[in-house]
Amino acid sequence: MEQIHKYSEPELVQMLQMQDQQAFSYLYDNYAAALNGVIYRMVEDKELAEDILQDAFVKIWNNFAQYDSSKGRLFTWMINLTRNLTIDTLRSKGYKKQQKISSDENAVSNVQDQSFGADKFDTMGLQKHLANLRPEQRSIIDMAYFKGYTQDEIAKHTGIPLGTVKTRMRAAIIELRKILQ
Repeated sequence: MEQIHKYSEPELVQMLQMQDQQAFSYLYDNYAAALNGVIYRMVEDKELAEDILQDAFVKIWNNFAQYDSSKGRLFTWMINLTRNLTIDTLRSKGYKKQQKISSDENAVSNVQDQSFGADKFDTMGLQKHLANLRPEQRSIIDMAYFKGYTQDEIAKHTGIPLGTVKTRMRAAIIELRKILQ
């Protein structure tokens, strides 16, 4: 019987740098649900979220040499990589064309599976922490990190000046750091 090992972040990073398959399996087993929750919240399509998740883990594996622990935690790096990949997918011409083709085609069968949304992502407890932010900060964080909007898009969508969006986002991130530490 194989013994399940729990790795510390430095151990895991070191093993991943040596391209250890067991460490990568551990990484997938322990982080896939949270990353999938982030992706699903942005795309609201279970199959697309799963495809992006697979692409994200391939990218994590292939680009692990770029991870620098002095710049932040492993999970933060993975979430940013995954979020950026999701945004790139949403902005791609192929995705936009597919959305136009199937927008009304599957209206009846587009029932959301909530098990991949906020509840899965909340294994990290972020929802309760976001609740501690002021509403204007919370909505900007939600739009930027969970829906994939740029700061410029948030400004246009909400009618708030870009400088105000940037200020609120910075204040919200500072507040979240305080809460999470």
